[in-house]
Amino acid sequence: MPIKHAALKQIRKDRVRAVRNQALQSTLKTIKKRWLGLVEAKQLDEARQLLPSVIRTFDQAVTKKIIHKNTASRTKSRLMRRLAAVSSS
Repeated sequence: MPIKHAALKQIRKDRVRAVRNQALQSTLKTIKKRWLGLVEAKQLDEARQLLPSVIRTFDQAVTKKIIHKNTASRTKSRLMRRLAAVSSS
């Protein structure tokens, strides 16, 4: 006989986790977009100040298994390369 209460509880837990994961994914996109806007506007000092926060947010997403560690690493690398390219030109 199936254990219905356990299945219902799992559904409730999944919904809560989905909302939490979606919030963190949204935060990742927002902070990345804000940082890219600063770089495109050549506000490099502000971009450098925001970069540790961006990196910390991506690392937290990896810790909570929202994104894969290689995805976070690749994204952070691309952001830093973009900042270096704009700084040198």
